Amino acid sequence: MNNIQNDTAKPLAWYQRAWQSDVCWSFRHTPIAMLSALVFLILVSMAIFAPWVAPHQPFDPSTLNLMDGFSPPMESAIGSGNVYWLGADDQGRDIFSTILYGMRLSLFIGVAAVFLAASLGVTLGLIAGYAGGWVDTIIMRIADIQLTFPSILVALLIFGVARGLTPPELRDQMAVWVLIFSIGLSDWVQFARTVRSSTMVEANKDYVQAARLIGRPRHVILRKHLLPNVMGPVLVIATISLALAIIAEATLSFLGVGAPPTKPSLGTLIRTGQDYLFSGEWWIILFPAMTLLLLALSVNLLGDWLRDVLNPKLR
Repeated sequence: MNNIQNDTAKPLAWYQRAWQSDVCWSFRHTPIAMLSALVFLILVSMAIFAPWVAPHQPFDPSTLNLMDGFSPPMESAIGSGNVYWLGADDQGRDIFSTILYGMRLSLFIGVAAVFLAASLGVTLGLIAGYAGGWVDTIIMRIADIQLTFPSILVALLIFGVARGLTPPELRDQMAVWVLIFSIGLSDWVQFARTVRSSTMVEANKDYVQAARLIGRPRHVILRKHLLPNVMGPVLVIATISLALAIIAEATLSFLGVGAPPTKPSLGTLIRTGQDYLFSGEWWIILFPAMTLLLLALSVNLLGDWLRDVLNPKLR
């Protein structure tokens, strides 16, 4: 009898608690969220394992055959006899392989830019919401000024200034990092405003007041007490911002101020395909554009589902 009571009183493991949580229950009962997560995981996995998944190395000149250029999808190439699943571009590069490598770079830029924006925005939002006064006023007025301009224009301005400060011999090598820096600095405002509002609410609660009474330093209160309780909205904003960052990178690369030609992203591939759209080689732009659409759409749908799940007003 005692053994039975001990077994029933045995606490659940962490993965069992996670599986029975409200978030997992909602995920299992939301087909759109499950489909979006599946599509996103497939695309991310293919991008991460691109060197092993891609049938060709598209950026190794020794493996290219110019006679394979403009080969249509699923047709035998004239030069080498290879069959390219999604066709070949003007240089004989396999479109499917270039998409995998381009998506890899786009995802890296998007994730790094969101991490930078979230780190800066959360830090400034915590400081503004907890300190108040002139500190709050200065940070929020800077955020309001930045919100008056479209984020893509802010990213263009920051990219131009940062690229101008970079030595000419290092511009191609630093182009990706400059792109991450420009997109990240153009997207921190949403994080800061949301975290500031949450911090102002949490700062008046009893557990924060108790931490103040026992003499805990401000940085400890911000890091250990306030930060964990304001991360819910941050996760939602980060998910949606990832799709926006990927689109912003594609836009900048399409305009010719993003990733260098030696490290093409999805935006660079779309820009290259545009030159041949009206000459009949439609596959050069169609498949990279569809990949970008699927990637951004899946992330957006996941962000919408996560926002609904973490919103207590909708429960």
